[in-house]
Amino acid sequence: MDLRGTARTAHPHTPALPRQELTRRRTRSIVSTIDGPVILVGHSYGGAVISNAATGHPNVKALVFIAAFAPEEAESALDLTGKFPGSQLPTSLITRQYPLPGGGTGTDAYIDPAAFRAAFAADLPARDTALMAATQRPAALAALGSPSGPPAWKTIPSWYLVAGADQAIPPAAQRFMAERAGAHTSEVRDASHVIMISRADTTTAVITAAARATR
Repeated sequence: MDLRGTARTAHPHTPALPRQELTRRRTRSIVSTIDGPVILVGHSYGGAVISNAATGHPNVKALVFIAAFAPEEAESALDLTGKFPGSQLPTSLITRQYPLPGGGTGTDAYIDPAAFRAAFAADLPARDTALMAATQRPAALAALGSPSGPPAWKTIPSWYLVAGADQAIPPAAQRFMAERAGAHTSEVRDASHVIMISRADTTTAVITAAARATR
C-alpha cells in the first residue's frame, strides 16, 4: 500500500489505489476474517488505510506506521504532504487520466523515472531503483485526496518509524504525525521513503516491539 505501480510503457493500465473508503472496507473485511490479535502495518498511503480500517476492530492491538500517513479525521494524505516543506513528489509526478467504470475519468500519478531515485529511494542502488521506476504502480489522486475517517490511532497503541531523509513524505510531517498519535517513535536519519527495504532490520525490530508490547 504505497505509491509504487505499473509502468505505463510496459503494462496496460490497472488502477492500483481505489478511493480510500473502498480500500478501508477491503482491509476491514480481511481483518474480520482473522481470529486472535492483529497488528496492522502500513507504509506510505497504507498508514491512512490501516488507521481507518482498524476503527471498531477490538482484535487490532497495535498500529505500526512505516514512513506513513497517520491522518486526523477529515485530513487527507495530500493535506499532510503539503503541511511541511521538503517533498519532491509535487514536481516529480506524471499524471494520466483513465476512464471510470461508471463514466467520467480518474487521474493516476506516477513518479517520473528520471526523478524516481532522488524522490523515492535515494538510499538504494541505482540498478534497483531503475527496476522500481519501470515497474511502479500508479497512485490514484482521488485516494490521496480523500479525507480520513475517525483514526484508530486515537484508541489503539501505535508505533512510528520515521525515515529521516524521506523526500516523499517530509520527515517533519512524519514526526508531527507520530507525536500527535502518541506513537512509540524511532527514526533512521539517513533513510529514504522505502525504509522498509533499505533498513529492513530496523523495520522488523519496530514491528516486533509492537507485537511484544501488546501480547
